[in-house]
Amino acid sequence: MKAFDATRRFFHRAADHLDLDMGVRESMLMPQREVQVQVTIERDDGSLANFVGFRVQHDKSRGPMKGGLRYHHEVDLDETRSLASLMTWKTAVVNLPYGGAKGGIGVDPRSLSLREKERLTRTFVDQIHDIIGPDTDIPAPDMGTDFRVMAWFRNQWEKYHGFNPAVITGKPVEEYGAKGREEATGRGVGSLTVKTAKRLGMKPEQSRVAIQGFGNVGSHAAKFLAESQFPIVAVSDISGTYYCEKGLDIGSVFHHKLEHPQGLLEGYDRCDVLPINALLTLKDVDILIPAALGGVITEENAHQISAKAIIEAANGPIDPDADVILNDRGITILPDILANAGGVTVSYFEWVQNRQHYRWSLDRVRQELDRTLSDAFENVWQTAHEREISLRDAAFMIGISRVRRASELAGR
Repeated sequence: MKAFDATRRFFHRAADHLDLDMGVRESMLMPQREVQVQVTIERDDGSLANFVGFRVQHDKSRGPMKGGLRYHHEVDLDETRSLASLMTWKTAVVNLPYGGAKGGIGVDPRSLSLREKERLTRTFVDQIHDIIGPDTDIPAPDMGTDFRVMAWFRNQWEKYHGFNPAVITGKPVEEYGAKGREEATGRGVGSLTVKTAKRLGMKPEQSRVAIQGFGNVGSHAAKFLAESQFPIVAVSDISGTYYCEKGLDIGSVFHHKLEHPQGLLEGYDRCDVLPINALLTLKDVDILIPAALGGVITEENAHQISAKAIIEAANGPIDPDADVILNDRGITILPDILANAGGVTVSYFEWVQNRQHYRWSLDRVRQELDRTLSDAFENVWQTAHEREISLRDAAFMIGISRVRRASELAGR
């Protein structure tokens, strides 16, 4: 199933509970603007390489649009459209004054040298700078991008528009970035996992966790949960699944990742190494955290999942058909539009600091992050139980209602 079709189905499921007519639904689903550009760069060997870049701006009813910039070989317009829509509902669920956007380039970033990646970023900015701005659309890091890419993006944009660090978030701390931004998404996933487990009556030391994907999000979530006494029995990346029945030494795993030239777990030998896809269907797991790509849990493998709870750290890891199966089986799913909202929340804090020309301490960032996510979690949990619906339907209902209300108040 295509990514936007899945998002559309989740949207309509919540819209049915809200009794929205079809005209309103279509107006809320339709992006405001979709941009596709050609990005041509000179490789280090002098040859030319051509890539396709996208920026989808979905909705601005609640404020300037916000969304990540993804470098991945599977990036296309459909995926970008879906992610932009999810950002609209995500920012509304955690009650940030933003709308949703998303961007990306169809490229394998591992195939580029550092200088080629910089040229790619600057050329992309040349193509889209006139639709980006601190009061219009504010990009941030996503899969395949990091603080370096954000610094290049900001520098190139400012060549056209002048100094304004609020144009982008996820910047280096030395360049007006926020402390705690890099850990924010994973820390938020960890914090909300703890809250979900508590609501389900699960004790930390007896709740075995498996995390698919050990990139920025998965690794920081693992670190937070290990510090909270949850045994992490399995983690995975493109090199395989790393499993230990008694629980992995996450500090050791984290150190190995940092030492590996490509940031992989390849070569880690202090545990059993299983096939990549083995993690999702491990039988001794209580909490499953998909933190890699979307669409990994499908109708084909949903029946094999043994976890009692799934925390969606990735965007769209469960397709709608699998979601129905898992709900029917009584598995609690914390949806992506809440579970991984820590990143955009701290991006908002960074934007606020840039606008105020003031810097917060790391403690304040963490405290504000926990407060924001806790408020959103309580709202979603209460709505789900009052309406006797899933957490996903409750989160979408809250997000859709807030966007709809903002649009009505604006007279649209």
